[in-house]
Amino acid sequence: MSLPRPGHTLESAIDAVLESYQGPAAINNLKSAMLPNKQAVIAAYEHLKPVLFIGFYSSRTLRPDNLRSCVSAHLYPAHELLTDQLGRVLSYEASIGRSEADCPQRAEEIVLRLFGKLPAIRHALEADCHAAFEGDPAARSIEEVILSYPAVEAIMAHRVAHVLYSEGVPMIPRIISEYAHERTGIDIHPGAKIGPGFFIDHGTGVVIGETTVIGRKVKLYQGVTLGALSVKRCDDVDGRPRQRHPTIEDDVTIYAGATILGGETVIGAGSVIGGNTWLIRSVPPGSKVYGNKSE
Repeated sequence: MSLPRPGHTLESAIDAVLESYQGPAAINNLKSAMLPNKQAVIAAYEHLKPVLFIGFYSSRTLRPDNLRSCVSAHLYPAHELLTDQLGRVLSYEASIGRSEADCPQRAEEIVLRLFGKLPAIRHALEADCHAAFEGDPAARSIEEVILSYPAVEAIMAHRVAHVLYSEGVPMIPRIISEYAHERTGIDIHPGAKIGPGFFIDHGTGVVIGETTVIGRKVKLYQGVTLGALSVKRCDDVDGRPRQRHPTIEDDVTIYAGATILGGETVIGAGSVIGGNTWLIRSVPPGSKVYGNKSE
């Protein structure tokens, strides 16, 4: 067994690490110990998934008379976890002067408003699942779609994260969206506004930017990017990010590999955008765009 060289000891390594913490570098921020715990946020979200699709995640027989207890068994721990993690992130933001001091009740108020919107989220997910079944000839049943389609996983996470984003919650919406991104290969920023009946076929490599607006019954294929023309940071408008990403109106289909960029770009209702198309301009309703040609 080789001996450590003179001067290279565990204690000297510890001293060197401690020395690296001196200075103003962002990763030296010791207050970051107050930040939310990613695993706790994910655990809270994992309790919300069965609430949204209780029959598809339950390990016990469900009946009308035990449904309340089954839902409660998930919402109580989700409430405790989320309230704690929101309290942490709100306190952290106030402690570094990035927001005004927060009252302790705000975290719970936000969580309860999220829970109050779960029925509306379920309604939108119902439309999303039907869009997947009707839009994919390979789908054999709604049950197959819910249990196995990555798009359902990604959209479910987005619809929860978007409520928290809309409440102005920092970091936690992005933790939820990136958890879904890691599991599905579909990257949807929690700020994107997405109407019901949304379907992503296959899904791998889809990117939807923060200020994207998507209407009802829109269908995307793999590799679609709804992005910005510039990556420069823009000034907010009334406390919200300036629109940098496109607007996709109702009943639009965008095929694989298409890239649509820019906050002023609007894809009119009922349009079809062909595969590998690059668009930085608006097209009127009912357009058919293939490559650089439109009809």
